[in-house]
Amino acid sequence: MAKAFGIKIIYFDLDKWNIRPDAALELEKILDVMKQYPTMKIDVRSHTDSRASFKYNEKLSDRRAKSTVAWLVKNGVEESRLTGKGYGETQLVNKCADDVKCSEEEHQANRRSEFIIMAL
Repeated sequence: MAKAFGIKIIYFDLDKWNIRPDAALELEKILDVMKQYPTMKIDVRSHTDSRASFKYNEKLSDRRAKSTVAWLVKNGVEESRLTGKGYGETQLVNKCADDVKCSEEEHQANRRSEFIIMAL
């Protein structure tokens, strides 16, 4: 359903959880949609690539989820309308698991926050 509203995935740099300028542009679109639909609730699901340890990636993805939610709250979304969780490297979108040779672009695809509409 998120695609129907033009809500896109945002991406992160390796080992980082800050909101990049390209991600901020996408988050601004989410802000607009959430203003248009005041009862909409979104679940932020954040992920990492498979580099670093499983445990480290769990913590990193949690920081990405919190960073994404914090950006939205700072920009006017009520915290009660947002949930967020980090999934580490458990939901890769491609073949780039541990010990698989992948390009930087392939790894980048896994370093993301996705937005799931939980309520309208």
